[in-house]
Amino acid sequence: MSYQALYRVWRPQRFDDLVGQQIVTRTLKNAIITHQISHAYLFAGPRGTGKTSAAKIFAKAVNCHHSKDGEPCNECEICKAITNGQLNDVIEIDAASNNGVEEIRDIRDKAKYAPTQADYKVYIIDEVHMLSTGAFNALLKTLEEPPANVIFILATTEPHKIPLTIISRVQRFDFRRISVEDAFNRMKYILNQKEVTYDEKALWVIANAAEGGMRDALSILDQVLSFSDNEVKLDDALLVTGSVTKQLLKKYFLEISKHEGATALDTMKDILDEGKDGQRFIEDLISFIRDILLYQESPSLISVESTGLKKEDFEEIVQLAPSETLYQMIDELNNIQEEMRFTTHPDVYLEVLTIKLAQIKSQKNTQLTPMTSLATNPEADKTIEKLQQEIQQLQQTVKQLQDAPSKDSRPLPRQQNEQPRVQQKKVQVNLNKIYPVLENATRQDLINVRELWGDMLNLLSVPQRSLLHVSQPVAASAVGIIVAFDYPFLFQQAADDTTLLKNMEGALQRLTGNERQVVFVPKDKWPRIRQDFIKDHGFGNKQPKAQDSKRNAQATSGSEQSPVIPSVTRDEPPLPSEGETPTAEIAPQEDNQVATAQKLFGSDIVKIEDN
Repeated sequence: MSYQALYRVWRPQRFDDLVGQQIVTRTLKNAIITHQISHAYLFAGPRGTGKTSAAKIFAKAVNCHHSKDGEPCNECEICKAITNGQLNDVIEIDAASNNGVEEIRDIRDKAKYAPTQADYKVYIIDEVHMLSTGAFNALLKTLEEPPANVIFILATTEPHKIPLTIISRVQRFDFRRISVEDAFNRMKYILNQKEVTYDEKALWVIANAAEGGMRDALSILDQVLSFSDNEVKLDDALLVTGSVTKQLLKKYFLEISKHEGATALDTMKDILDEGKDGQRFIEDLISFIRDILLYQESPSLISVESTGLKKEDFEEIVQLAPSETLYQMIDELNNIQEEMRFTTHPDVYLEVLTIKLAQIKSQKNTQLTPMTSLATNPEADKTIEKLQQEIQQLQQTVKQLQDAPSKDSRPLPRQQNEQPRVQQKKVQVNLNKIYPVLENATRQDLINVRELWGDMLNLLSVPQRSLLHVSQPVAASAVGIIVAFDYPFLFQQAADDTTLLKNMEGALQRLTGNERQVVFVPKDKWPRIRQDFIKDHGFGNKQPKAQDSKRNAQATSGSEQSPVIPSVTRDEPPLPSEGETPTAEIAPQEDNQVATAQKLFGSDIVKIEDN
């Protein structure tokens, strides 16, 4: 018979043979003993942790008529047939190559038929996360209403890719990574059964290189046996795994801890010249520093034998490097490891890394040296006393300066009042843009613009809407609108924002179909601007005779009332409803001033009063 790999020859045939999965095996055995067998299971976990092996053992245990304590006998015909993969009622499917809807439909159709030899028909679907969406939907119906005497066992390394509708219909078992100690003991047992000589340190190296996978550990052990002519030696294990010996790591670490950068560079080059991989070197160094940190916290947290070092080595290393330095080293190693993934010259990164690691503690010492010298120097006490006296004097001076403004508090309000005056001088209003709008402004245009104001704001960005939240149109014509801001600094901010002006004009054009120019004014200056416009255009030059009855147009805006000069602000009286005609007090024969006021601000606001 041809040679078989170790992981195939020593594949677990009983639940007790599974390494490091005591919780899973105990639960499955109890389910078999108590006959509480579910119709579907999900085995999830990293590669090489025994998922498929557990599925086959479970298939044997539920169909074995001579099972004891939930374990299959492995002697009956059914157990032997399942072990050899010759039982038709136990079907193992690789979902990576059979991930279509037709394959799952075929399983669904055949699952309806009763088993031929065994008590249960068991479907083992490996790498189930590779199924397509349609295949999952086809499988879902079968899991929801399973036929009698059919068990589905789904195995996957990526359970997050499985739909929740599938997971909710199965019993999930999470397989954990195999610990280094469990992998070491399993390899030791196999080598003892094979009567092969081995070095325990080599087994520790292989167990660490497997990274939690028992199958990976046995594959590496197979390579080492082939390389060293059916022996397991430490040097051969290091060569096969690409790991760095603990003694070389110890030498390198001692050199960087003593800030001997040049010597550490030579040691690092010796390690690379032996064919060690740069990424593997960093991983081994991180694992080495991790062992040191755990030993510093508590020596019982790690197994010294598994590290390849002695207790005396740890005691020597711990004295050289405090935990803060080790944390900084790990940060540097992680950064370099990430950068080395995208480079073709790892040697350069490793050289830079070595220099950085050698300088970490020296930088810390330079910061701590002055304090240490002060603490040990007898003259330091005098220096400290002088510094304390100077600090007290400075604190008293600062306190006096803080108290001084409170005693003379009158000038401060003047300074604060003067500051807004300077800011008000900076507020500039462009009358050349305002007057053309007022010359053609009508009340109806203003009403139309205010009705569209909310829609226009929705077309702007959120920051622009927040800026216009404290503004409102106060005049409008067919060629433009005037927008008043409650606060001068917000007006200045809006006036300097050319993008805001363009967006507002574009939004108004989209809503009205006409191009309109937008002009900003501060609210506190708007009444004055309005009055100046009326005077500049000759409204109010005509003075009625004393004996004639005087009628002055008065525009009411909140609490502000001004004779003759029409005014309008944001707080205006409600507009006339449909069908309501303006007041009859104003006739076509009124003077030019009243007619102009009605045109600008609306006849519903302008009143004619006799003085």
